[in-house]
Amino acid sequence: MAKNTSFIRWAGGKAWFVPAVHDMIQNLQFNNYIEPFMGGASIFFSLDLPNKAYLSDINGELANTFIQIRDNLDLVTEKLKEYKSDKESYYEIRKQDPVSLIEQAARFLYLNFYSFNGIYRVNSRGKFNVPYGRRSGEFNYDRLERIRDKLQIAEIAERDFGACREYIHERDLVFLDPPYAVSSKSSDNNMFIAYNPTLFSLDDQQRLANLIDYINDVHAYFILTNAHHPEISKIFKDKGEMLEYDRTCNIGGKSAKRGKVQEYIFTNIPGVTRKEAE
Repeated sequence: MAKNTSFIRWAGGKAWFVPAVHDMIQNLQFNNYIEPFMGGASIFFSLDLPNKAYLSDINGELANTFIQIRDNLDLVTEKLKEYKSDKESYYEIRKQDPVSLIEQAARFLYLNFYSFNGIYRVNSRGKFNVPYGRRSGEFNYDRLERIRDKLQIAEIAERDFGACREYIHERDLVFLDPPYAVSSKSSDNNMFIAYNPTLFSLDDQQRLANLIDYINDVHAYFILTNAHHPEISKIFKDKGEMLEYDRTCNIGGKSAKRGKVQEYIFTNIPGVTRKEAE
């Protein structure tokens, strides 16, 4: 198992799920790795991958940050070192709208590091609006170098998850982590997370189910994380093995409660059971 080196804080991140994934795939021989909802990409960074990876996300700022770290880390680091970490500087940088892709990446990393809880949230005009988090410490530039090296095998893009099917072939591994609510109320029909500016609807869940049908048809492997909700069970229960997980939720707004939540895991990896995946 490689060291988990995700370089950003990301609501809904799957660092907690890394050990379970490694248990699931410990005897699995797979080719390329595909992650179309990459977020912080904790699973990708935890794996020793012998072949190519395809990482994508519909969040363009996120995808650009990955690309600039892979291709232009020295320039991103140079810009980051110009920023100050005090509250006044934070709000000044937050209101900037840089044109340069390198400056956009540096600003994204800075705001992610110093914002409250590392939440990514934008207003109706698409402007980042998370308050200052008073976080102490400085960037781990050595970690960013390790991230750059890890990303050399990855093709990275801003795109809808459905576009990933052109990269999926027999014996590839696809990790699917769509935006979903973590409410423990099974009757809650709000399936979405407030920080995500584009709602992942039940129609999108059905599109995701169609993608999984394609994965099964081409004899590739998948692992899907999703909301613990009756509609999700109905849509995905016949796609593979269905597992249930209890975990602690660490991200929330003013009205959100933090505590144990349940999530579904679906997979077609042969031999995976609840006991083996824990």
